[in-house]
Amino acid sequence: MPLTDAQWARIEPLLPDRTPKRGGRWRDHREVIDAIAFKFQTGTQWVHLPEKYGNWRGVYNRLRMWAVDGTWERVFTALMAQAGADKELDWVVSVDSTIVRAHQHAAGARKRGPQRPSRTTTPSAGGAGGLTTKIHLAADGRCRPLAFVLTGGQAGDAPTSMDVMAGLLVPRRRGRPRTRPDVVMADKAYSSRAIRDHLSNRGIRAVIPVPADQRGHRLRRGSRGGRPPAFDRETYKQRNTVERCINRLKQWRGIATPYEKTATIYLAGLHIAGIFLRSAC
Repeated sequence: MPLTDAQWARIEPLLPDRTPKRGGRWRDHREVIDAIAFKFQTGTQWVHLPEKYGNWRGVYNRLRMWAVDGTWERVFTALMAQAGADKELDWVVSVDSTIVRAHQHAAGARKRGPQRPSRTTTPSAGGAGGLTTKIHLAADGRCRPLAFVLTGGQAGDAPTSMDVMAGLLVPRRRGRPRTRPDVVMADKAYSSRAIRDHLSNRGIRAVIPVPADQRGHRLRRGSRGGRPPAFDRETYKQRNTVERCINRLKQWRGIATPYEKTATIYLAGLHIAGIFLRSAC
């Protein structure tokens, strides 16, 4: 689905000037973004991009260039800032992860060449994360993404949660960017003392259930086990917002099944999908 006029009106002012540092003018930004979105929405191979989008190499080069220089992430962040300024950003945040299995076309990535450092520890060779990639993300109360982190599929959820929280950064018109949600919800996989202490020290309310083994261990220790962590069952009912966000992202076939050879390009695809979701509000 191409950008609507309303979406384009929000995105256009955030894009680089159409005159690059060298050479002539770039192809129309809107046309190129529509082509990139089509590629990720359908999962088609680059060489099979419809002729109406022009030469696929030009489209791919723009995607890669703006992935390496951070343009996609900056646009994504700017849209969050707009939502925050308009009081449309819900700071009741849910954190979760999902595993995606790379398509066979994702194999054979070159290990050389410039790669933009990003919030990912995923190896680039052999697909966006080897055989599997795990997307760790935070979503707001309106089922829209706030931050992404990519790892290999074997990575644990709890250790990566700190990286996801570090990615929560929403610029404001005055003062420092906002980085602290009101509430963070997560499932039992995130129940650890380190995570609870981290959130508590930052004044963030944690809504995380305690798994049976941790509860049993505390009871066996008696008075030394301390009080059980507070748990708001009513608020926890909203945690499905992150699952619904994941479902919306996976409606893009190229996100549900990575076809890209590098984590840099796949992460750019996530930001583009996020841009479409955020600009639609």
